[in-house]
Amino acid sequence: QLQLVESGGGLVQPGGSLTLSCAASGLALDPHAIGWFRQAPGKEREGVLCINSSGGSTNYADSVKGRFTISRDNAKNTVYLQMNNLKPEDTAVYYCAASPRCSEHVFTFASWGPGTQVTVSS
Repeated sequence: QLQLVESGGGLVQPGGSLTLSCAASGLALDPHAIGWFRQAPGKEREGVLCINSSGGSTNYADSVKGRFTISRDNAKNTVYLQMNNLKPEDTAVYYCAASPRCSEHVFTFASWGPGTQVTVSS
């Protein structure tokens, strides 16, 4: 069974950067598409970026275009979310999850990690 765990969250000032990691265990990562999602207090969970098994990525949030990038290292069984020029509105719990292919639909993803908190504040 595939298990995912996020790490790398924290408190950062506006304009700062963070790199989140999504580490897989139990099964190999490479057949799976991995999506990054976020959920702010009082809001629905939204898709941010997704990367398929061959490395192609899909952006689901216009607000992060040009600031966030997704990558994967199958040898390390890890997917990364590089977040630059962070804004207060990026504050949320960030989750990763697996799917056979990238999709904008949250319900198509499984093996959700526990999440990591990202807080952007001065």
